[in-house]
Amino acid sequence: LTCASESEKMAISVKDNAGVYFVPALVGLGAPYWDQNARGAIFGITRGTSGNHIVRAALEAMCYQTKDVLLAMQKDSGLKIKDLKIDGGASMNNFLCQFQADILGINVVRPKVTETTSLGAAYLAGLAVGYWRDSKEIKKCWERDRIFRPKMKKETASKYYREWFDAVKRILAK
Repeated sequence: LTCASESEKMAISVKDNAGVYFVPALVGLGAPYWDQNARGAIFGITRGTSGNHIVRAALEAMCYQTKDVLLAMQKDSGLKIKDLKIDGGASMNNFLCQFQADILGINVVRPKVTETTSLGAAYLAGLAVGYWRDSKEIKKCWERDRIFRPKMKKETASKYYREWFDAVKRILAK
């Protein structure tokens, strides 16, 4: 099993996060909070909390942090994000992708080639040596694997995000 599939199995083995939130401020907290003195924490642990809840909370934290940054970007730019294209190893985790779509309330699009950051560097090299004519030619190479559409009720997603934000406020040093 891959790391993504093992964490996915663990996350979906529990019906929800059981109120467990992980704030991964292990070296401070970056955008949009900018608190270098914040410290990581796990909130909501009870005797019923399992390792699977903690794994789920860690995966969910990635999604909440993405929402934090996207909200800041939307506020600064005045633009509304309609879809989120993702890549990298974590994008192979279907639970993570679906939860991201649910929390953001937008479609999350995964490409067939998930290491597109590395591929982009190769494309740039190809442009530099004349292998590709232009960026339009490169765009034709991109293929979608799957679209994750929001399924969670908006009220539920809002509740989860509010509880995340409450956990973040508790670790801020300011």
